[in-house]
Amino acid sequence: MQAQATAKFIRVSPRKTRLVARNVNGLPVEDALNILKLTPQKAAGIIYKVLHSAVANAEQMPGVDVDAMVVKQVIVNEGPTWKRFMPRAQGRATSIKKRTSHITVILEEN
Repeated sequence: MQAQATAKFIRVSPRKTRLVARNVNGLPVEDALNILKLTPQKAAGIIYKVLHSAVANAEQMPGVDVDAMVVKQVIVNEGPTWKRFMPRAQGRATSIKKRTSHITVILEEN
């Protein structure tokens, strides 16, 4: 049985988020939550919330043992990019890309 949760349009770079997501793939849920709680990156707090939501979704399914669940996959896709400009010297402007992420956590019963 699988349970999943998704967070969309999160204001954190997908490249940085994937680095944190690799740390919890394949781990039991309790271990993954503990690792994310102690990881100092911004993305860790966001993935922690999505993982916690996936656990809550799993609790709603009949006959599922949440303690035996494992993080099957953490998928981090790129969302839309906010395009901004910053003024520079001599009347020029450079573009700034503020990236967003779509994060999906899939849990599976072991």
